[in-house]
Parts: sequence; C-alpha cells; structure tokens
Amino acid sequence: MKLSIQNAASFVPSGCLAAAAEQTAAANQLLESGLGAGSDFLGWVHLPSSITEAFLDEVQASANILREKAEIIVVAGIGGSYLGPRAVNEALDHAFGLNGNNPRIVYAGNNIGEDYLADLMELLDGKTFGIINISKSGTTTETALAFRLLKTMLEKQVGKAAAKDLIVAVTDKEKGAARKLATKEGYKTFVIPDNVGGRFSVLTPVGLLAIACAGHDIKALVRGAQDMEKATGVEVPYEQNPAAQYAAIRNVLYQYGKKIEILVNFNPKLHYFMEWWKQLFGESEGKDHRGIYPASVDFTTDLHSMGQWIQEGERTIFETVVSIEKSNKTVIVPMDEENLDGLNFLAGKRVDEVNKMAELGTQLAHVDGGVPNIHLSFEKIDEYNLGQFIYFFERACGISGYMLGVNPFNQPGVEAYKKNMFALLHKPGYEAASEAIYARLNK
Repeated sequence: MKLSIQNAASFVPSGCLAAAAEQTAAANQLLESGLGAGSDFLGWVHLPSSITEAFLDEVQASANILREKAEIIVVAGIGGSYLGPRAVNEALDHAFGLNGNNPRIVYAGNNIGEDYLADLMELLDGKTFGIINISKSGTTTETALAFRLLKTMLEKQVGKAAAKDLIVAVTDKEKGAARKLATKEGYKTFVIPDNVGGRFSVLTPVGLLAIACAGHDIKALVRGAQDMEKATGVEVPYEQNPAAQYAAIRNVLYQYGKKIEILVNFNPKLHYFMEWWKQLFGESEGKDHRGIYPASVDFTTDLHSMGQWIQEGERTIFETVVSIEKSNKTVIVPMDEENLDGLNFLAGKRVDEVNKMAELGTQLAHVDGGVPNIHLSFEKIDEYNLGQFIYFFERACGISGYMLGVNPFNQPGVEAYKKNMFALLHKPGYEAASEAIYARLNK
C-alpha cells in the first residue's frame, strides 16, 4: 500500500500539519493503552495478530458445510454486520455473478423494504438456502424481522431438523435473543467479541464466515490485516505510518474548512467498500455537532453526474482517491476500420490504461479546481490487499476520532429513530412516548 498526501498538504500551512503529526502519536498511544474514550470497544486494535490458524480453520469448516448444502446463502445483518462482508465479497466476486461452483451470496436484514423481502423470498422459493444470522442482541428490528421470515420459510421447505444445519448464528457469547434461540434450536454459533463494534467487525466471524462461504481466502485477508497492523502501530514513526499521516492531513483540512471528504474509486467493484468506509467514519466521527462528512463516488461513472459539483461547487471538499495499480484481467481495445467512434487512437491499448489516464486527468482537473487530493494505492484487488485496506482505515479512523476529540466507538445518535419508530408502532413499553408523538403529529 502507498499513501501520498503531498498534494493535499499544499492546501494548508506546513506548520499546521507538523502540529497534527505530533497529535497523531498521542492519539495512537490512546488506542494502544486503552485509556481513551470508548476503551471497551478496542478489541479490533490487535485483532488481526490474535487470529489463529485453528480459528480460521473452524470458520472455513463451517463455511464448507453451508457451501456444500446451499445453492444460496443469505447473510442477515445491518450496518457493519452487512457492509463488511458485502464489501469484500463484491470486490472479489465476478461482476456478473459467474462465480463457478460457489453459492450465491445475498443480503437481508439491512432494510425494511417489503418489496425487497418479497423479491428475496421469491428468489429462495424452491431453492436450498442457508442463513447466516448476524446480531449481538437478536432484536435489531431490520435483521430480526428478516430472520423471522427466512427461518419460517426454510423450516417449511426442509423441515425443522434439516433447517437447523442450514442456519449459523453469529451473536453474543452468552446473552440476547439470538443466543437464546441458537442454544434452543441447536444452531452452529460464532461469537461477536464484546469489545468489537459492528463497523470494526469485518475480521471477526461477522465478516469471515460470509467471505469464506463465497469461496474467498480468509487466511490471505487476515495476513494483509496483520501486516497493516504492524505498519501502523505506535512504534512506527509518523513519516512511515500511513494511518497517522492520513489522520493528520484530513484533520488539518477539516480545520481549514474542508468539511466533506469524498472517497473516490475508479473500479466499480469497490463500490461497497466505499459504503463500508462511509459507515466507519460517519458513525465514528459524527458527534457533538462536529466531524467530516463522508461521501463517496464511483468514477468515471459519477464524473458524468457529480463531476460538475466537484469541479466547480462550493470549496468545502477534499478527495481521497483509492487507486488500484494492476487490473486482474486484460481487455485490449480493438481496431475498427470505419472508426466512426473516433477511438482508433486507443487501439492496442489495455482498457486499464485508458482508465488510469482518466484517473490522472481527473486528479489534475480537480486540483486545478481547488480540491485537495489524497492518493491511496493498492497493488491489486485480492484478499491480501483488501485485508490491508480494512485495517488501514480502521486504525486511521481511531486515530482521527481521538484527534477530533470525540468517542469514535459509540453511536448514541443511532437510537433516536428507533425510539420514535417503536412508539409509532405501539411497541410494549413505549406507551407514553406513543401518546407524546401522536399528540405532536396531530397539532
């Protein structure tokens, strides 16, 4: 992995960046010592180095059972329980679903869309399917509702006894509705560590099981994260520490009015990594009426929509460009005798070369338009590099959150909509809130 902040640094006074560089050491030390806010949720910091071969073999063995029995595997979860595994699988899967003998992985429990769930059940009708139910509590509305529907459907199709072997629960070690149900029904279970929050959980069974089910190499994924853990630790000086450098420059840009960070990719297979990143930083830093707003774009597609705003809109943005150095496949532009499209000047070139020049041309245009650019590059899209990608952003997020002065590991604002929803649905225990809300709506 390579990180360049040189261009972005040219937009701010050098003294400010030097001061921020010193702050990253203190923030990184807080992560290491466990003395900062949210210290109960720092299990991810040394998670990669704590993962054993035996544990990965256990995860793979469970994945293999589902892979052998199921045509389709439904991953039921929301937030990090959904975005983490989907980010990796969508990056590694064939773009059009030609994944050989691997089962199809689909996702539920991340919304309350009736048409979506109806379409899913239509897809599963008559198919042998498995379920990975990911929930610490077992009562998160979106996931619990989807799991209830899926469990009922599966048991009707294959019977209760057979369904038991097609359901895996990834949940709390001891407590919660999901744990209680898994124990009662005899499901295979994996534990979500108490000290790892959902958005930091990709390298726990939350992500690893679904990734293994898709046929991807979870050992290589973990090796990449392990190497990035070493590369971003407290003993690594700022000049060699990419997570510290990234945290420093984004916080300085924020102080100078750059309130929006746009994560940019030029490879459509990274779309869900952008979605995972948005949750990671948005839920970690958006507190106390502060925090950089995380946005993302898929280029070159979005250059034909959002490109105008980025080039000439309000100058409150900066971009972090994720670049992939090597494409995994080769497509050559052919010669055409008539050349009606005027593209013969590209004949004989790889499509990736065209994409790379679009990337460079965009960067030059946006910098000229007053948009600071951070550049982050990975060798290629594979399990090892994605493991690096995951841990790099996790470590940088922890450092950046502490530099910002917030608790990066809680999410108190997420509960507000739930309380209102439960009151509007007349959930038991919300009677007083229901009366207050309906009185407010009827004014």
